[in-house]
Order: sequence, then C-alpha cells, then structure tokens
Amino acid sequence: MAEERITTTETGGRSPDTTHTTVIQERAPDNRSGSGWLIGIVLLIAVVAGIFIFSQMGGAEAAKDNAIADAASDVGDAAGQIGEAAGDVGQAAKDAADNVSE
Repeated sequence: MAEERITTTETGGRSPDTTHTTVIQERAPDNRSGSGWLIGIVLLIAVVAGIFIFSQMGGAEAAKDNAIADAASDVGDAAGQIGEAAGDVGQAAKDAADNVSE
C-alpha cells in the first residue's frame, strides 16, 4: 500500500511571505510473501538430493568392479581345473601306452 504524506505550511495571508509546500512520499508495498525463502529451500533440497544420488552411484560402481573381479577369479580357477584335467588325461594316455607296450 502506498503511503502518501502531504505537508502544507502557510504563513500570513496573501502576502509574498506565503509559502505552500506539498510533499508526496510513496513507498513500495511490503510484499513479504516468502517466495525468496521458498526458492532457497527448494534449492537446498535439490543440492542434498544430488549429493545423495551421486553417492549411491559410487556404491554401484564399486559393486560392479567387485563383480568383475570375482568373475575373473572364477575364470582363473576354471582354467586351473582344465589344466589339471589335461595333465590327468596325459598321464592316463602314458599309462595306457605303457600297458600296451608290455
């Protein structure tokens, strides 16, 4: 709401010493609806949510890396078992050849 102030000063009658002063002062209305606070709170929530999401993505990345390492270990174990089986087959072939030769 605008505030209007009028000040009138008169001295004497219609002589040259007569003064008439009018002052009009207008102020902007006090619109304190809280929109600034609302925007600040929304931005704060967005920042906290972003931090939470990025921290969760880091955990998923570590889990993926662990799964890849476990799979590589399993492949290595399987290769070792294949090597042992090949050795056993070779020994069995040697034993069979030795038995045929006798």
